[in-house]
Amino acid sequence: MSGTETVADTRAHLNAVLTDLARVVDGIDGAERAAATPCTEYDVATLLDHVVGWLDTFSAGYADPEGRAPRADLSGYRAPDDAAAAVRDAAATLDRALAAGAATRPLTLGEAAMPGEMALSMILWEYQVHGWDLAVATGQPWSPPDAGLEASLVFAPMMLTDDYQGEGKTFGPRVAVADDAPALDRLVAISGRDPGWSR
Repeated sequence: MSGTETVADTRAHLNAVLTDLARVVDGIDGAERAAATPCTEYDVATLLDHVVGWLDTFSAGYADPEGRAPRADLSGYRAPDDAAAAVRDAAATLDRALAAGAATRPLTLGEAAMPGEMALSMILWEYQVHGWDLAVATGQPWSPPDAGLEASLVFAPMMLTDDYQGEGKTFGPRVAVADDAPALDRLVAISGRDPGWSR
């Protein structure tokens, strides 16, 4: 967790984000699937595979009694035709697992394990940003709760080391924004996106 955030806080923030994500996914039409996104290595269709596939993976991992996710990568994964329903189902599975205390044990993907609470903060951050990627790429609104964004603004810099951020790396270089910019703009900017991106 970050700052004074608790698992219950992060769970509530994530619930709001995933509820809104399902709405965004439901609003994507077939013509938009080939559109570019701010996440430059993905178009809308491949980002949808990434977002739905990892959410399914994370939720199944937290639901597993030993905290073991069913896959360590998304090779060959394709989002189902009703991707919004898949988001809702995975979000419900994840929330039930968290309510039962799943964040108190490590989450394991392949040979790698991460403390459950840390993984939960990572998931919140990832879905705040990828939700924005999909929303702006398809002309839809995206407004996660500020409290969750502020928590991720504390958490994300701890993960964005030089090994992971920079030209040609998982996260692009940080984008400069004003210190008093909205929390969402600041979060996408430190995650290597231009908050002013438009399709």
